[in-house]
Amino acid sequence: MFCSPRIAPNTGNAIRMVAGTGAELHLVEPLGFDLSEPKLRRAGLDYHDLASVTVHSDLAAAWAALTPARVFAFTAHAAASFADIAYQPGDVLMFGPEPTGLDRETLADPRITAQVRIPMLAGRRSLNLSNAAAVAVYEAWRQHGYPGAV
Repeated sequence: MFCSPRIAPNTGNAIRMVAGTGAELHLVEPLGFDLSEPKLRRAGLDYHDLASVTVHSDLAAAWAALTPARVFAFTAHAAASFADIAYQPGDVLMFGPEPTGLDRETLADPRITAQVRIPMLAGRRSLNLSNAAAVAVYEAWRQHGYPGAV
């Protein structure tokens, strides 16, 4: 699940990734672009019809629609590594908007199971949002033996 993405090509890349993995992408408004933007369409290529994408009017609507058992909030400030999680079907991987990441209020939400990070070299602020989401989704999918993959 992405919270309020701001960059259309990142979201297009995420659409391609969920189409290729069978994951679901949940976007939370406000978005930093219109979903019909050419940059989003170009980055997503012809995968839009193959991807499961849902847009929620706000975070409360996303929570109500998902009712997940476990939510892992990705933040550069967490101590735990995303790779140490034993992912289960139905887990939600939550990412914040590109310029800021998840805000303190969201990170403090009691529905968050754990805050996790993707390790990086010292002095680096963050990964590109769609790259971070791909790293995390592929780790969860790998742990389950890549069901459905050819």
